[in-house]
Amino acid sequence: MNGTRSPSPPAAAGRSIDIELGGQEVITVDLDNLDPNPDDLLELLRDQQCNVWIWTRLGAEYWRGGYLDAAEQIAQTAIESLQANGSIASLPPVYSLLANIQIARASKAPKLVLQDPREDFMISEKPRDEYNRDAAQYFNLAEKAASETGVIGTMLAVLTRGLLQMGTRAMDDALRLYDGVLVDKPSNIVAQLGKAKILYARRQFPQALKLFQNVLRLSPRCVPDPRIGIGLCLWAMDYKAKAKAAWQRSVEVNPSEWSAQLLLGLEALNASRNEKQTEEQRTHEIIVGSQLVQRAFNANQRNSAAANALCELLLQKGQHRKALKLAERTIQFADVKTILTDGYTRAGRVLHAQGAVAEATKYYTKAKDTQSVPNVLATVGLAQMQLKNDETAAAIHTLDTLLQQTSNNRSVEATVMLASLRSHPRPGISSADRVVDKVRARELFDYACKILGLFEDNANNGQSQQKLSRAARKIGEDMDMHAEIARLWQGESLERMERALREASKISEASGKTDPRLVNNLAVLQHLEGNLGAARTMYEAALTHASGLETTVAEGMSTSILYNLARVYEEQNEETMAKGAYDKLLDRHPEYVDAKLRQAQMLVDLNRHNEAHDLLKQALSSQQGNLNLRAFYTHFLIQAGLPKPAKDFVFATLKDHDKHDVYSLCAAGWIQYHQARESRDTSQKGVEERRRGFQRSAEFYEKALHLDPLCAVAAQGLAIVTAEDALGNLGGSIGPHTPDEAQKRIKNARDALDVFAKVRESLNDGSVYFNMGHCYYARDEFDRAIESYETASRRFYDGHNVPTLLCLCRSWYAKANKDQSYIAMNTALQYAQRAYHLQPVDKAILYNIAMIQQKAAEMLISIAPAKRTLKNLQRAIEQAGHAQKLFASLAADKSPMVPYSRDMADQRRKYGDSMLRRCDEHLSTQKQWEAETQAKLDAARQKRQEEKDRVEALERDRMEELRVQAEKLAEERRLAREQALEWTREVKMESDEERERKEKKKSSRKVKVEGSGDEAGAEPKKKRRGKLKKTNGAAGEGDDALFSGEEEQDKPARKRTKKRVVRDDDDDEEAAGAPRKKQIKSKEYISDSDEEMS
Repeated sequence: MNGTRSPSPPAAAGRSIDIELGGQEVITVDLDNLDPNPDDLLELLRDQQCNVWIWTRLGAEYWRGGYLDAAEQIAQTAIESLQANGSIASLPPVYSLLANIQIARASKAPKLVLQDPREDFMISEKPRDEYNRDAAQYFNLAEKAASETGVIGTMLAVLTRGLLQMGTRAMDDALRLYDGVLVDKPSNIVAQLGKAKILYARRQFPQALKLFQNVLRLSPRCVPDPRIGIGLCLWAMDYKAKAKAAWQRSVEVNPSEWSAQLLLGLEALNASRNEKQTEEQRTHEIIVGSQLVQRAFNANQRNSAAANALCELLLQKGQHRKALKLAERTIQFADVKTILTDGYTRAGRVLHAQGAVAEATKYYTKAKDTQSVPNVLATVGLAQMQLKNDETAAAIHTLDTLLQQTSNNRSVEATVMLASLRSHPRPGISSADRVVDKVRARELFDYACKILGLFEDNANNGQSQQKLSRAARKIGEDMDMHAEIARLWQGESLERMERALREASKISEASGKTDPRLVNNLAVLQHLEGNLGAARTMYEAALTHASGLETTVAEGMSTSILYNLARVYEEQNEETMAKGAYDKLLDRHPEYVDAKLRQAQMLVDLNRHNEAHDLLKQALSSQQGNLNLRAFYTHFLIQAGLPKPAKDFVFATLKDHDKHDVYSLCAAGWIQYHQARESRDTSQKGVEERRRGFQRSAEFYEKALHLDPLCAVAAQGLAIVTAEDALGNLGGSIGPHTPDEAQKRIKNARDALDVFAKVRESLNDGSVYFNMGHCYYARDEFDRAIESYETASRRFYDGHNVPTLLCLCRSWYAKANKDQSYIAMNTALQYAQRAYHLQPVDKAILYNIAMIQQKAAEMLISIAPAKRTLKNLQRAIEQAGHAQKLFASLAADKSPMVPYSRDMADQRRKYGDSMLRRCDEHLSTQKQWEAETQAKLDAARQKRQEEKDRVEALERDRMEELRVQAEKLAEERRLAREQALEWTREVKMESDEERERKEKKKSSRKVKVEGSGDEAGAEPKKKRRGKLKKTNGAAGEGDDALFSGEEEQDKPARKRTKKRVVRDDDDDEEAAGAPRKKQIKSKEYISDSDEEMS
């Protein structure tokens, strides 16, 4: 075609056949107007005992006109007539005709007859394989008859065999047969068409195209139209415009043929999916495509491709009954696995839409198993049917298998569906399997998001979106998918959770109906991250969106959102607004316990414990079994300093409500440990009771861990018990000291640290780092203890937790004593002062401050002068004086109970007095030592400066000398350049003189030839020697050049050498020059000059 349309073939002339009767009478049969009933014609043919070619011609014409039954009747009558006449040798063409008629019937017969169809009943139809068997039987009869007559291998028989082999999918045999035909007759159209079809099926499109084009050149009106094959090959080779032109030309030539119309319809439907077109263009393409497909199906209702295409159109329109009939028609007439798979899939989709789960499952399974290539749509449909039957595990297995088969190119739809199934817990799986499913679901969602181009930068995201199909983009715009992703990351990654929720919220806003739940969840994340202003804004926006919903839905959403908003008010210290929000909630729902708890906590913060207690009692009276409420009440009693009521209440919770409540078990363990640790009963009974309390505490913690292996509070409690040797002798507190007490303490601290390290991964709380600091302190690892305390203080307590500050003070104090560091001691003092500023009524902190100040002075006095400074010593002595005042006031304190020993404070004061009396001596010693040290430093500094000045002077002299040498060298180079330029000018002048001398030599050459014989005989010798000298190099020639003759003889030699080196003049000219020795001298001299100039 080459982009142009072939001309329409000329109209065929009128066709007829003459049948001779007895005598000269002839009956003419018009082949273009055959009687559909051939009985009269058959009687005529029998009576006249016509030749076999008349029978076969008439049978073929009836076949051409679509009268297959009449054609078959003619062929059968021909066999009977010929056998009766004894014309057995004429039977092969008739049998071949019958075989071809059966092949034609097979092309219109169903390939597969469904036994239980719903709409398309073909049970009474004869299947295609039976027609092919009948055709084979007729062909065998033809071969047998031909072998009896000795006429075998006719062209008709060979081509019939090829058609049979193609009908039974024996493509290799058919191809060899057609190749054999084309060798004998290259222009055979049937063989060329058959070979072209086989090559097309084998995806050898260029070769097939060439054959189809050749058929078109040989027979422009060939049926089937080769333009169909030409278009198919061009389409497969991505020449879609040319393919469309070929099909359009086919429609013009053969308006009644359905193949080209179907292909043009499919092309229009495909074009309608091009999103670059306008909506009007796409709508036009859909209308045109639908009309062409419908027209093609009406022309041949037994074509599976047309039925398949029309089925999809009707399925999209929701005409399920017609679509199911067409799907069953596709299944029964499909002769290609791809179309058969489509038929099964569409039948499954129709039945799925109609709710016929069992039948839809059957068709989806057949569609999945028909082809070796994974069928994504059928597999996803099968998984949906399995979900309908509550077979979640089977659905997961089905999708898993699909993704494993397509690991290099996974389906986004199947990936997202599998991830969604794995993200939801299902009955019958263990907690470990649930964790694995959760991790796997995250991986699948991450892969899907990567393919969909989500969460990328805008440029990459735009490129990824352009490459995706419309269905894939719809998945990326699925709000529920992003909500599932957020739920998977809940409690583990706030960043990933927030990113997913923001994407879902963006999709929700784009739809015009913002989901208040998404806005609320995003606000909660901002709330947890401490962005209270942003959280407040989002909560208020969520309340606004919720107010626009139906009353039944809006009530539940607004209640939760308003509670969250009240929590933000509370954390922003807007107690009035928070209380108003809680009151509003309680007005709507008087038994809303969470609101009452927060009101009680607000009262506790205002030191109105009695009112808070009354409010909690009210809540307990209405909901005694609320474990969250009971847990808060337990916490309230412990914080209020009521350990005994707290103990009774938590034991009542375990006994009467839930003995497996983890919070109550941990609270009971803490209460037992605290009571045992604070017990001061040193009697035997008291010690036993104390030991029993520790044991019960450990038992409570162990039970909590058994119920919840990830309970960090219980694990931390056990770690504390281990670190303090509570189950042993508590460091000697509840038993005698043992020789290995220090080793045991270090080991217990190490074991506890291992537990705390694991607890830290799940419990984000300052107490974990606080306890780790205790363990490091017990192991004398003061630097790591300080690091843990600092982390707890800065990250969790904002530097306002007094126990943490005191532990930092203790650690720095121990480090200062160990390292004899005044800086560390001063840091310990600063922490103690900060703690006292936060808790000024605690006299134990004041005692510690005095102790640190005195210890700092004691430490500086005890160390050598080289390790201290006068400034630090003076400051320490000043602080020691302040410590004396503190110790005096502490010793004189008349309070009934003080957290220190008055006698110890008085002793410290007396010790300070004696120490301060020696301070003047230490100050004078320090001053003298620092003065001597300063004098030594000054002398060393002066000596160093003198040496530096001497070195600088030497360096200046050296640089001056180098400068002079550089100037001298520069001058020498300048002179050398000037001399080189002078030599260049001389050489140029001598070259001009040499040219004049050569001209004179030419004119007097005859006179020189008549010279003496010795000179004439010596000239060739000199010339030969000159050549040898040239090859030996300049080194051997230089000595001779040093002892050259007169200057008048040197100049010509230099000119010749210059020309020899630069211009490469002829040897004859050189030989005619000066004597050899002068030549060598001049050459060496000029060469040296050239090297200098270069």
